[in-house]
Amino acid sequence: MLFYIFKVLITAVIIVIISEISKRSSLIGGILASIPLVSFLSFIWLYVETKSAEKIAALSSNIFWLVLPSLSFFILLPVLLRKNLNFWLALLISATVMVLFYYGMVLILQKFNVKL
Repeated sequence: MLFYIFKVLITAVIIVIISEISKRSSLIGGILASIPLVSFLSFIWLYVETKSAEKIAALSSNIFWLVLPSLSFFILLPVLLRKNLNFWLALLISATVMVLFYYGMVLILQKFNVKL
């Protein structure tokens, strides 16, 4: 339980730090946010808990395939915001489109027998 609390605190601190840096510099915030910190932390936590290279390899492969549909969010959100759409509505639309792209990607990968 103590390790779980440690994981949550470390992860939360990183997100808060990136958020605070982004207030001062969107470029540096963008660089830090674009680094796959969540993936790195997930690999570390998974390895510490399981010592399974196979689980980490599978997670890494899944992340690769699923990063592609997530890009739709980062393309659509700024377009909607620049069209002066309400932030919350733009966020909701972008997230919904991203989920649809995830679903589409899973279907496409299944057709090509790629296991996720």
